[in-house]
Amino acid sequence: MQPNALPTHAPVADDFAAVDRTIQQQLASRVPLVQTIGHYIVESGGKRLRPLLVLLAARALGYEGDRHILLAALIEFMHTSTLLHDDVVDESSLRRGKATANEAWGNAPSVLVGDFLYSRSFQMMVDVGSMRIMAILSSATSTIAEGEVLQLTNIGNADIDEQAYFDTIQGKTAMLFEAASHTGAVLAGGSERQVEALQVYGRQLGMAFQLIDDLLDYQGNADAMGKNVGDDLAEGKPTLPLIHALKVTSETEAAVIRKAIEEGGLEHLDEVLSIVQRCGALEYTREQANRCVELALDELEHLPDSPFKDSLTLLAHQAVERTS
Repeated sequence: MQPNALPTHAPVADDFAAVDRTIQQQLASRVPLVQTIGHYIVESGGKRLRPLLVLLAARALGYEGDRHILLAALIEFMHTSTLLHDDVVDESSLRRGKATANEAWGNAPSVLVGDFLYSRSFQMMVDVGSMRIMAILSSATSTIAEGEVLQLTNIGNADIDEQAYFDTIQGKTAMLFEAASHTGAVLAGGSERQVEALQVYGRQLGMAFQLIDDLLDYQGNADAMGKNVGDDLAEGKPTLPLIHALKVTSETEAAVIRKAIEEGGLEHLDEVLSIVQRCGALEYTREQANRCVELALDELEHLPDSPFKDSLTLLAHQAVERTS
């Protein structure tokens, strides 16, 4: 099913089609490999949640112009550039069931095309013509980069605590969700309380989304997820299921998890899967995601009723109900 055919996308289906056209136009480059890799990653089957947030946030506050199309497209470019860079850093070979760009073309082209998409997003940002939006997005890019570096420095660190984990995912994942809904609200000229509500909504939605991602790494189906179960463990990433398991399991089981984090790889995958499923770590992670969704939904009370608000509500519920 195409993204614009999904129930959450229905109220902005025409806008979404316009975003798709804008993305295709903005991928134009005199360098063929830029276009080839750009099209490959952009068309790789994602739901385009971040541009969707821009469209829904703007329309929920009564926006009737067309600059939200360009804003949504540039947000997708920012996201796509981070995917290209992340897959190189993580040495990933599979995303959404397809070979990653770095697997298909190598690391150097992937990094450089990621740079192109980031740069193009800033060109589009200028065309949106709002200094406030530029300030939000330029600040977001710094926060996202810091989140990625923070995650990298915590690879193999079995001593990371929950607060450090939440700080990391707020930067590397939730920040762009937040920036999407925040800028959509700013573009629409909503009241300060409405703008703040959509900013917080995006942040909490992004947190919930990453929490479920981290849960699915130990509970998901590889075919449904389009990536390999245990990828986070293989990379030595101490995500919340492992952090919580370290706190509540026996010393013997905690030692297994600690060794798995510090060494990386999949040698201990089966044993770690058994421990996190047995000790309630996955249930705990889901509870934290549900808490984030409740906070997000609370913020929507400040918006007028509309099909766009309904889609934002549905999107929050789907964030914790998904299996991929």
